[in-house]
Amino acid sequence: MNPRRKKRLLAALAILGGSGAIIGLMTYALTQNIDLFYTPSELVNGKGHSLEKPVVGQRLRIGGMVVPGSVKRDPQSLKVSFDVIDKGPIATVVYEGILPDLFREGQGIVAQGVLINATTVEASEVLAKHDEEYMPPEVAEALKDMDHMKSDYGKTES
Repeated sequence: MNPRRKKRLLAALAILGGSGAIIGLMTYALTQNIDLFYTPSELVNGKGHSLEKPVVGQRLRIGGMVVPGSVKRDPQSLKVSFDVIDKGPIATVVYEGILPDLFREGQGIVAQGVLINATTVEASEVLAKHDEEYMPPEVAEALKDMDHMKSDYGKTES
């Protein structure tokens, strides 16, 4: 092989190797920042055909209905814990901060945070649906079989 072809081959291999390394590092970095959506049932039982469960410390979003009577507030701080349900098991959300104005029991919510054990999420943000028609698509899909819960829990006190 003549020296000119050898230089071109080495340059092409170096470019391919460098590009592969950059893509690999970018993919690794992005997997650290992905927030997956789970319902309480998926959190406890697993998601998809492989029933894959999130690992402790994983960032995720969880959505469902706030269980009536489950909201517990710490009188000394802004710490709040409440249970969330879809159509099966209950998951607990722990949050420290001011909850949205529309947050209430029986309300559909989405919480973003970190899984601290198999059924508990420490939330960094809690979002409540803003009117009667809107619900995040993931929550609406997860709750479509729960019409009886919405009619029972969706009642507001005047």
